[in-house]
Amino acid sequence: MRHMKQLVWDTVKVFVIFTICTWLFYYGLRLMHAEYENYHRYDPPEGPSVKVFQSDESFIDRFNVLFRLEE
Repeated sequence: MRHMKQLVWDTVKVFVIFTICTWLFYYGLRLMHAEYENYHRYDPPEGPSVKVFQSDESFIDRFNVLFRLEE
């Protein structure tokens, strides 16, 4: 009887700890999501920026360069 009682008590402790950790993880993710939800990643750059990609080339020309450079 005593052994069974100890087993049940240990199981309850593990379940409670698991539930608390899961709850903390879930609300931690929700806080991070709320923090970065309004973060504007695609704002136009400020200062002297230079356009890197020139679209004067056709797709075939870019594809040809890709295979010549073996990348």
